Amino acid sequence: MTRAPSGLRDLVGQQRRQQAGALMLAAAAAACVSLAAVALLGLSGWFLAAAAAAGAAGPAAVLGFNYVFPSAGIRFLAIARTGARYGERVAGHQAALKALAEIRPALFAGLASGPPERMLALSSGEASGRLVQDVDAIETLFVRRSAPWSAGAAVVAGALLSALATSWAAAIFLAAFTAQIGLGAWIGARVSRAPGEAMLRTSGRLKDEFQSFAAAAPELHCFGMQDRVVDRLMAHDRALGEARERGWSAEGVVLLPQAALTGLTVAAVLAVSASASLPLAALAALAAAVAMEGGGGFARMFDRDGAVEAASLRLDDILAVPPPPSVKPALTGARMTLRIGGYAVALVSGQRLALVGRSGTGKTRLFETLVGLREPNAGDVEIDGLGLESAPCGTVRGLFALAPQDAGLISGTLRENLRLGDPQATDTTLWSALDEACLADKVRALPQGLDTWIGESGVRLSGGERRRLCLARAYLRPAPWLLLDEPTEGLDAATEAAVIAALASRLDRTEQGVIIVSHRPGPLALCPLRLVLDSADVDTVWIPACQP
Repeated sequence: MTRAPSGLRDLVGQQRRQQAGALMLAAAAAACVSLAAVALLGLSGWFLAAAAAAGAAGPAAVLGFNYVFPSAGIRFLAIARTGARYGERVAGHQAALKALAEIRPALFAGLASGPPERMLALSSGEASGRLVQDVDAIETLFVRRSAPWSAGAAVVAGALLSALATSWAAAIFLAAFTAQIGLGAWIGARVSRAPGEAMLRTSGRLKDEFQSFAAAAPELHCFGMQDRVVDRLMAHDRALGEARERGWSAEGVVLLPQAALTGLTVAAVLAVSASASLPLAALAALAAAVAMEGGGGFARMFDRDGAVEAASLRLDDILAVPPPPSVKPALTGARMTLRIGGYAVALVSGQRLALVGRSGTGKTRLFETLVGLREPNAGDVEIDGLGLESAPCGTVRGLFALAPQDAGLISGTLRENLRLGDPQATDTTLWSALDEACLADKVRALPQGLDTWIGESGVRLSGGERRRLCLARAYLRPAPWLLLDEPTEGLDAATEAAVIAALASRLDRTEQGVIIVSHRPGPLALCPLRLVLDSADVDTVWIPACQP
């Protein structure tokens, strides 16, 4: 059985302890299923054989044959097996789903707080694949927890019932059962592992490709690229189909020897039970057959080891880095000194700096470094004399509220997107931020207001509306410094003037500092300090510790 790597193993272990009650109930129900199934078929075989023997013995034997008790026992065992199976499914999947509901947020936190060069390299399809299909594979670690209990109950019931015919029947059954488990594990490790890993990889590639093309659907339609995209997606789909076929073939390779071994076991039990009565021989043979089937379920646990191991490695990679400590900055008292390309600019709280220069001179890179979206080079950033490269990822992120050039929006409502800036913000605060971003009138005119669904990446909004929504979200974040990257790009002159006037009023009221990157004269007029960059080299950024 696959053992998950350290980070994920700890998380899975924690959830197993929390869901111990449901998992124990599922294990007990699985054991009852096996006991009832073995006893049911064994009793059925005995009853049919005994009834046939009574019929062959003549009318007197038929009249003396008691069929009431066996019939009642068969009905009871059938009902018990059905009820126990239902209980196992409910308890086992309840535990699994509750555990996954806790595991996914932990994995998302790992994605959000991991090293930027690794986590930001993941595409949206790759990230969602790790949170969906990989976690679905990990579900097996919970659902199959009851399989050993089911197999244990099956082997006990099979051995006891076959021993009623002869001890040799029980010995043969136990030997065959042990061989079945060992054979299943051996074949599964050699045959099923590679197809399981391949299915996970090809499924991830298909999802990644689909999401990347779906994001560019309008452009692909305009340029007539649909057929080429469909061909690429179909190639990935064919690869996934081939991987699944190999997986099913591998499953058949595992099941075939198990079926053959079960047949040989039944024949051997019948042969050694020849000296016993016909009903007991039938009971032993059928009980052994059903018990072997219960052991087969345990042996098939190893079929998915390849997929589980591959998923575990990918997920453990997310959990390798602990989340950074939270920073609670003050709105005043922060001081900052920038040393960029040979220039040094000392800023105090409330001052305004504009960074201008041709593309590629490091303006956006500086913003992304400050908020922890890029790994700083040694000496690029210092906090109280400590290089940011030596500090935990995102340590100073709380000092800044970023409105990036490319406004990233989640698929949700306006309210949900705004509350990314402040999850505790009230509706009054949200409307205030929208007013300052000159977007409140537009939102008030919508039938659902703040609860309006904006679609994937804000597709229902115009480019200017998306930019102003991102600006309002930055206003909601309680940080000493605003970092605004092209804040009025895509706005008409009147709207730009209104946004700039509202921003100036906000800065005067909150005494926040601001660093603006822009090529437009309007935003630059807000900033008495201006730094023109000709090089992408950033010497040093020094930020003293903010007052608590």
